[in-house]
Amino acid sequence: MTHHPHVHMIVPGGGLSPARGGKGDSATGNNTSERWIACRPGFCLPVRVLAKLFRRLMLDRLVAAHKAGKLNVHGCHAHLGDVKDFERFLRPARRTKWYVDARSPFAGPKAVLAYLSRYTHRVDISNRRLISADADTVTFKLKDYRLTGPKRHTTMTLATREFIRRFLIHVLPKGFHRIRHYGLFANASRADNLAKIRALLDVAEPSQDGNDAEPEEPTEPDVLCQPCPCCGGRMRIIEAFEAGCHPRTIIAPRGIDSS
Repeated sequence: MTHHPHVHMIVPGGGLSPARGGKGDSATGNNTSERWIACRPGFCLPVRVLAKLFRRLMLDRLVAAHKAGKLNVHGCHAHLGDVKDFERFLRPARRTKWYVDARSPFAGPKAVLAYLSRYTHRVDISNRRLISADADTVTFKLKDYRLTGPKRHTTMTLATREFIRRFLIHVLPKGFHRIRHYGLFANASRADNLAKIRALLDVAEPSQDGNDAEPEEPTEPDVLCQPCPCCGGRMRIIEAFEAGCHPRTIIAPRGIDSS
């Protein structure tokens, strides 16, 4: 079985909509002004619709995998190797009511954002947690959430191959990106949309002077003038070191999920 990273989605609690009766062209009736429509209190998403959609997609994918020979059945279920028998076996599941687990965050939305930020803007394990490493073993610090008190902070030693295997579990599948923005937060219109939403909600733009919160990580390195010759993106100075020396900074390979 292949492990894939979890997918987290942050959805705004509302959206922009043309205002009814707003200013517009009287001849065409087109409204140019917009208003912010907030979602109903206590509402996140239509869980019943989501449950039905997940049920359909899950069962259809199972049938497709079975027809493609990617789903093997053995033992007392060997008769399900036949396509018709397999579809007949899934019929009760299509009529069964499915559920999705959707609930409010226990510590509020700010705690959720703080939790996700630790996964999206850091590597899987920081250098300060690594104690020792050689060709045979790797020893690192960890926090055992099942314990309380001083025993909660302990160390673990793994075989080097096992440590690498666990680290590579967080490698994103080919074609996946760590963070994607859609809708109001799409890269092409995010700045304009955020300014418009803040104006409609009468919310001031957050301070950019860095006094609101103390950063836990070093400040962002300087941006070089020239773009990357491979992807065209901006280049940043991670570390400068003399010829013949090894860099102290360990850079996560491209495609690593920094969760």
